[in-house]
Amino acid sequence: MPQVDITVGGRKFQVACQSGEENFLKTAASILDVEASAIVAQSQRMPEPQMLLMAGLLLADKTVAIEDRLRAAEAKVAELEAKVADPVKVEVPVVPTAVTDSLKELAARAEALADEVEEKVNT
Repeated sequence: MPQVDITVGGRKFQVACQSGEENFLKTAASILDVEASAIVAQSQRMPEPQMLLMAGLLLADKTVAIEDRLRAAEAKVAELEAKVADPVKVEVPVVPTAVTDSLKELAARAEALADEVEEKVNT
């Protein structure tokens, strides 16, 4: 099991981790170090356990805020997806059968007249 040297709040620690997780551990430690260093800058004499607790609480607070924003974003995405999934209802007017029948009759008469005119022109 690899041992990784990290620094948090100006204090050095040696931490064991699973093989292959060294970079993850170093990244996590650097995030914790940012918070701890800010706390140490404000109070030089803070005991190590209290400094680590405060840094952890600050990170937890940031995590909760990010999770809240994530939930809000997911809800917005779900809302938008629901709008896309429900197509807009479009009503198309239906032409009454009597009107279409009348139009068919007019078309037939027009064709008959055209045939008569064509017949007279050709004779």
